[in-house]
Amino acid sequence: MRESLPLAAPAGPAGPPGPAERVLPLRRPGRWIAGAAVLVLVAQAAHGLIGNPFYQWDRFAYWFLRPVILDGLWITLQVTAYSAFLGLAGGVLLALGRLSANPVLRWASWTYVWLLRSVPLIVVLLFLYNLSALYPSLSLGVPFGPALLTFDESRLATDMVVAVVGLSLAEAAYAAEVVRAGVLSVDQGQHEAAAALGLPKRYQFARIVFPQALRAIVPAYVNLLIGLVKATSLVFYVSLLDLFGSVQGLAATYPGDVVPLLLVATVWYVILTSLVSVVQFYVERYYARGALRTLPPTPVQRARAALRGLRTRFREETAR
Repeated sequence: MRESLPLAAPAGPAGPPGPAERVLPLRRPGRWIAGAAVLVLVAQAAHGLIGNPFYQWDRFAYWFLRPVILDGLWITLQVTAYSAFLGLAGGVLLALGRLSANPVLRWASWTYVWLLRSVPLIVVLLFLYNLSALYPSLSLGVPFGPALLTFDESRLATDMVVAVVGLSLAEAAYAAEVVRAGVLSVDQGQHEAAAALGLPKRYQFARIVFPQALRAIVPAYVNLLIGLVKATSLVFYVSLLDLFGSVQGLAATYPGDVVPLLLVATVWYVILTSLVSVVQFYVERYYARGALRTLPPTPVQRARAALRGLRTRFREETAR
């Protein structure tokens, strides 16, 4: 007959640890040294920006909100908005062409994407700007036959139209790859489930596939949008006075204010790209609702959490 032996209780104090046994975090001196070095570099950069009289911050304040600058900023916003919309629409069509089973659509889309991604944007803009020398008029009709409609290219191709068309053509080539990658990122089972419902192809794409693909499309396309905001500075070469074009014109008239005028353009571009980044965060957060169990906190929520943490630590320190 076997006898069960009582197990000895583990040695040591029972219950939760007292206040004297609080666990201390592992010290990492390398982080503190790296943080201190970064703070020193930031302080030196700030001192160089503020203390150097060559930057002429008084002239920067004078030019920052001048009407000529704001007019150029408005043109930049217009060109960006039109090009972003047309570029995304063209990118969706090109992506569908590349994913099509039709070999003509597939190869035509691939050729367009390959060509427009290979040619520099400034070359595209200058070519369109001088297109009237090659084609004084544009016509629609039967190939090698009579023309049904004829357009005067010199009247249609204004500076705004040339800028928007050139940027849209280049943006569509890059957006096509972003959209195609987003569609391919959707699980194949979703395509099969959509087909099993008996929905037409266009409804399968619009209602099931594309909404899920947006989760992968949005971050990459917003990066393209930020690049588009900066690429609008090239429209100055097609005689459109956007933000950078206005700054260039003023710098030629006031050569002593070149640096403050460049700073004005820099700050406005930083503001525009920062606003786009804020929109990107909230759009990504919206489309992440079905993929993440907990959504990433907003900046306001992070600030509130940090304040609550400080209050909790302050109460613990004062209670000792």
